[in-house]
Amino acid sequence: MSGGWRIAYWSLRVVTAAALVVDAFVHQDLAGRYRLNQGSGPLSQGDLFRIEAVLSVLLALALLISSRWFVWALAWLVAASAVGAVVLYRYHDPGELGPVPDMYEPVWFREKAVSAVAEAAAVVTATFGLLVNRWRG
Repeated sequence: MSGGWRIAYWSLRVVTAAALVVDAFVHQDLAGRYRLNQGSGPLSQGDLFRIEAVLSVLLALALLISSRWFVWALAWLVAASAVGAVVLYRYHDPGELGPVPDMYEPVWFREKAVSAVAEAAAVVTATFGLLVNRWRG
């Protein structure tokens, strides 16, 4: 891989990791607000937010350490599931989904929007990371 491609690939890794860290920060910050929203399952919405924050930080670190395809794939999965959930619960009320409490919230506010943008950015950059990883062979 030439120098220019190497810089571009590292930039993808850094931008994806940064987007995941923003996602983690927002979820950790909001976890307390949602700790009492618990459905019939064992986890509250606050617990799910904390899990999201931990996974995002771990994957951000993993991306900075390794560029293996499965790290990119896991980063993509975490980001895609998060942006999918925020959009689903913003525009639709599916109620409880198995152990997941009803997280319907039909409004946008600053932290929610920042998180959604970071998650979407991570999905896009992780997609490119997966494609470049595949192309590299």
